[in-house]
Amino acid sequence: MRRSLALSAVICLAGFTAPAVAGTIKNLTHPAPDGAIVAMLMTDGTVMAQGFGETDFWKLTPDNTGSYVNGTWKQVASLPSGMAPYANAESVLADGRLIWAGGEYNFGNFSFTNNTAIYDPLKDKWTDVTPDNHLLPFIGDSPSHVLPDGRFVIAEKFKEKLFAFDPKTDTWSELESKGKHDFNAEEGWVLLKDGSYLIVDVKDHPNSERYIPSKGKWVDAGSTQVDLRAAQDCCGNCIPYGPKGKCYDPPGEIGGATLRPDGTVFATGGIPDGESVAHTSIYTPPSKNDPAGHWTAGPDFPNGDQAFDAPVTILPSGNVLVEGSSGQLYEFDGTNLARQNVSAGGESLLTLPSGEVLLGGDAVYQPTGTYNAKWAPTITDSPASVTRGQTYQIAGTQFNGLSQGSSEGDEFDAHTNYPLVRITNNSTGHVFYARTHDHSTMAVQTGKKPVLTSFDVPSGMETGASKIEVVANGIPSKSADITVN
Repeated sequence: MRRSLALSAVICLAGFTAPAVAGTIKNLTHPAPDGAIVAMLMTDGTVMAQGFGETDFWKLTPDNTGSYVNGTWKQVASLPSGMAPYANAESVLADGRLIWAGGEYNFGNFSFTNNTAIYDPLKDKWTDVTPDNHLLPFIGDSPSHVLPDGRFVIAEKFKEKLFAFDPKTDTWSELESKGKHDFNAEEGWVLLKDGSYLIVDVKDHPNSERYIPSKGKWVDAGSTQVDLRAAQDCCGNCIPYGPKGKCYDPPGEIGGATLRPDGTVFATGGIPDGESVAHTSIYTPPSKNDPAGHWTAGPDFPNGDQAFDAPVTILPSGNVLVEGSSGQLYEFDGTNLARQNVSAGGESLLTLPSGEVLLGGDAVYQPTGTYNAKWAPTITDSPASVTRGQTYQIAGTQFNGLSQGSSEGDEFDAHTNYPLVRITNNSTGHVFYARTHDHSTMAVQTGKKPVLTSFDVPSGMETGASKIEVVANGIPSKSADITVN
């Protein structure tokens, strides 16, 4: 559902005692000129943000030290005519383009539009790729993500159907989808290590399901043990949609959920009907000794806070950064939900390659703690010498990280499970990101499986002896030597 866009450009400290492990907030030197409803990390290290005008987009480029705090914004191409979506689905594709699909609103009105466009950063151009109305008529705030094979998958809002957009052919097709508990509205997906994805049911709460793409079917994933759904009370029980004015009765809202490095999923919720506190739950995927997997109740939100349509994201430390509906930030460390001494003010969350989290277009959250070295990408094959303006390949392991990253429970997922290539000049210390594309997989937690991606050496970068790294979800690999010619 629609949230207020009147967000503060300055993030404020909350007045309470800091926890033992406390992150800090630093305001951007140059805030986004039109704010940021949602921001997406592009494969060249820049950030694309949708402005509050809803048709306009802005690009944040870090400075030559790699600082996003001191980065600069530039307006880029606006969406095609007729498109002003809000509460939509979006993903960065394996080829480096950005897809923007549907919207529960268009130009501020309920529409459940299927309008879809793709942004090509090389051409600074959007292309309309809206599916046929007879194939996929209604999207709205539908769950979506990119399959390991690179196809963008999205759910039809009012039914149990799933559809895939193939970026290799720019075509849509329906996927087989058998055995779904309920319709797709207000639900979100979490990609698991085995390539299936987990969903917490909203209408059929407190149950959950997993979709297995290779079989085209849903399997039961059990009860979440505690109710994560909060009732939706904004709109009565009938929102008319479509040419026949059918009624949509919103099933409620939950919060975001994300995969952690240990393979578990942390899911957040709103305050359920008849209760006074909001819950969280932890999913353990199937294993040899636990073939069905199971849920365990997690810590409750303190002080009446909740995650009603609110985001989460993964931190390099493996902790989950949670934004309450109040704007208050928390960190989940696997056991505790620790209240931080800062508020995000209702902004979106995006994990940056610097290890910080971008809060909308105004500030970054700087967490404490570090990552386990075993979680880092590793480079196994990299060119020793490259030429500016040319394309090369780099290979290694865990290039896509251990999680998709950010999630809001339905719309505004800012997934970052793809490799970035960062080159630092030895003499000047200046940082350059080489645009990556055509990743061999979009899977997560790939372990020792070889992964490769192509990267374009920036034509304007400095030459000479340098270091090259692969970064995924804010965690860098060990660097390798490289000479830029």
